[in-house]
Amino acid sequence: MSELPRDLPVVERRAVRLVVRDRGGLILLFHTRDPEHPRLGTWWELPGGGIDPGETVAQTALRELREETGFVVTAAQLGSPSWRRRASFVHRQRRHVQDEVVLTVRLDADTPDVDGTDRLDYEVEDYFGFRWWPVDRIVASRDRFYPGRLPDLLVPFLAGDQIDEPFELWS
Repeated sequence: MSELPRDLPVVERRAVRLVVRDRGGLILLFHTRDPEHPRLGTWWELPGGGIDPGETVAQTALRELREETGFVVTAAQLGSPSWRRRASFVHRQRRHVQDEVVLTVRLDADTPDVDGTDRLDYEVEDYFGFRWWPVDRIVASRDRFYPGRLPDLLVPFLAGDQIDEPFELWS
């Protein structure tokens, strides 16, 4: 692992990220910013968040999806957590160090609208848009993403490859 900058207090946690696919295969990404760190600009991010004490990966995935998008799905719509990664980023005056798993969620609708009613206060401020992306557009994009290697790893992940991504110092 790269040495962490000693810039902010460190918070370590386990987290889940979700590759949310609609019926036609488009992928949901949030347009995001951190108002406390404008130097980071904006980026496109997979939904997800921290695993609460006592939660399983599946429980976290279902909760985070409902909170961030309003989508209610069953565990049967979740794929296996076949992408594992460790990453660090700054957010809200803390340096997060996360052990993350990424899994798919398959929806039964085409490009449903996102309902952010149940978002946490900081998510309401951070997420200022969303888009349903074709896979090839993500792969070809020069935009910034979280995870940073999403354009490189998305196709192998969707093909069922097991991915153990090296540490990413994202910000």
